[in-house]
Amino acid sequence: MNTFRLEIVTPERKIFSDDVVFLAVRGVEGDLGIAAHHIPFVTALAIAPAKVTFPDGREKRIAVSGGFLEVRGTEATILAEAAELPEEIDLERARRAKARAEAAMEEARRRTDAEAKIAYVKAELALRRALMRLEVGGGDGA
Repeated sequence: MNTFRLEIVTPERKIFSDDVVFLAVRGVEGDLGIAAHHIPFVTALAIAPAKVTFPDGREKRIAVSGGFLEVRGTEATILAEAAELPEEIDLERARRAKARAEAAMEEARRRTDAEAKIAYVKAELALRRALMRLEVGGGDGA
């Protein structure tokens, strides 16, 4: 079975490094599937889980909060702004972040000042990160 080395790195640390047979990610322009010997490229990533498939068929989801994917030769690297393995996710913290983001979005909707739109977009991104963390961590996500 053809494999390739996947590494997921954040500014703080290496989150993941292993041989995989498939990687599914969401780029800013849509979903991508990467297998061994994929053509080289670089793309920006959206806030969405990365799903890896191992040679034995196991799958793992990893929370990835934006960044870039680089594919070259027999290697793929995700340079993420933030990333977490499912076992590292604090579900209670993610639920609190979701509630804060929803409240901030509601507050921004009610405002009419120039900063309201920026506040809304920031809250929406925070909500996306919280929902992804709940999904990957096995929380309710809703």
